Amino acid sequence: MEVEGSSKKMIATQAEMVEAKVPIPYRDQCAHLLIPLNKCRQAELYLPWKCETERHSYEKCEYELVMERMLKMQKIREQEAKLKRPISLIPNTANAS
Repeated sequence: MEVEGSSKKMIATQAEMVEAKVPIPYRDQCAHLLIPLNKCRQAELYLPWKCETERHSYEKCEYELVMERMLKMQKIREQEAKLKRPISLIPNTANAS
């Protein structure tokens, strides 16, 4: 399953996310990493020094998604800036010789 506007594909299916009770706001391209992380957290009683590798891989995935969105927005802003012409304070008729 491909998500429009992203280079990452959805790996976890909707059924897997429902079964793992992943909250709707967290059902993104990194959900396949969140499912084992949450299972590990529950098994280890949410001890902060446990499940570090799972947490790191999930947070890295989320960071990459954010950076991808930021770069895309920056490109959109640059394109819009190119389309806009600077506003001239002097009318064109005054520039005529």
